[in-house]
Amino acid sequence: MEVRIGVREVSRELTFQSGQSSEQVQDAVRAGLTGQDGMITLQDDKGRQVLVPAGALAYVEIGVQEKGKVGFGSA
Repeated sequence: MEVRIGVREVSRELTFQSGQSSEQVQDAVRAGLTGQDGMITLQDDKGRQVLVPAGALAYVEIGVQEKGKVGFGSA
């Protein structure tokens, strides 16, 4: 699923694909916002970690995880 993170006073957003579920991403953001270290830690689909200081966080947009489509059809 696609995750987009907006950082305060930065014009570009962080965008990456994550193998984590939307619930796992939400839990990681909540833990970072309420935790003592103030760091949001997420993982992309290649195993790399993305760290964002909670104080710099503007927004987090969590995409919908799509299942592969099979067959023919018109959209």
